[in-house]
Amino acid sequence: MAKKIGKNIWNFLDERFLLSGLVAFGKKKKVPEHRRSFWYFFGGICLFLTGIQIATGAMLLLYYTPHIDAAHESIQFIMSGVKFGWLIRSVHSWTANLLIGLLFIHMFSTFFLKAYRKPRELTWITGFFLLVIFMAFGFSGYLLPWNELSYFATRVGTDIAGSLPFIGNWLKTVILGGPEVSQATLSRFFWFHVALLPLAALVLIGIHILLVQTLGMSKPIGERETKEIPFFPDFIYKDALGWTLMLVLIGVLCVFLPWEIGTKADSLASTPLGIKPEWYFTFMFTTLKLIPPHILAIEGEKLAILGFMTGGLLWMLVPFLDRRAARETRSPLVTWIGVALAAYIVTMTVLTYTLPKL
Repeated sequence: MAKKIGKNIWNFLDERFLLSGLVAFGKKKKVPEHRRSFWYFFGGICLFLTGIQIATGAMLLLYYTPHIDAAHESIQFIMSGVKFGWLIRSVHSWTANLLIGLLFIHMFSTFFLKAYRKPRELTWITGFFLLVIFMAFGFSGYLLPWNELSYFATRVGTDIAGSLPFIGNWLKTVILGGPEVSQATLSRFFWFHVALLPLAALVLIGIHILLVQTLGMSKPIGERETKEIPFFPDFIYKDALGWTLMLVLIGVLCVFLPWEIGTKADSLASTPLGIKPEWYFTFMFTTLKLIPPHILAIEGEKLAILGFMTGGLLWMLVPFLDRRAARETRSPLVTWIGVALAAYIVTMTVLTYTLPKL
């Protein structure tokens, strides 16, 4: 009986959404399997975590109030007055951090596998912009609880944006909605977080997935003859195993390390010691702290920010700069630049937490 009902439901949906065609495409589509194919799964895991972010974010919106007099109190109510509210918020916060960490891993694994080479240049570029957007998600969402740490970290972050040559002051005013972090800032960050950034992310995710499905997975240089497995069900089953392991990890983190609420922000209080942004911004934050005030009569901070912007642009254009990869040849120089960049990011991040007085 149940089998017959299931078949009828499938037939009903298949007639309207042509699901059998999608299943046939999934079975026909092949995925390379080799000693480095483990790295393919990180893209799917990132997509899975994005889905969790959307679901938990929508639930939090039911109770969150984007006002400086009520934002912190609404978070307190979610954590203590709403059934499983503490769990939903912890899942949202932990998933956000894991997602950005895995996006970095996905980006660097793609880089070292040279998966950006022709004809997948646009896949790399859309992935680059997705990382930027999710970091912007982190920056905008950080302020929403309106606690002491997020308030002063936002001030520090926007002061850095204000140091940009030519457009700094204008950009800072646009971000803050005025000269200081205020109600206008919270309203703008809330709008960025729940409207503008999700729309941009969904468009880019759609393009990114379309490119991946159209062009297929890139094989590493030198591994032309590799085994292939069906995308459905073989690859999907393995992907689902990764999703399950991530769910277990998130559950453990939420139960044993529930996300803290923090102290409500006081705009009249002095800046506490040890204020720093979220961990994925700390490599830039620590660099700005260590750089000399002036380098060859140029402000060190502005020079560093210009360096970050130039580096980001070059990183985005790697598919066009690495000509040897397009000819199926590895470039040791490009690879070592990637190693140096990864080492720099990790080292600066670790220094931020191991030497807080640096």
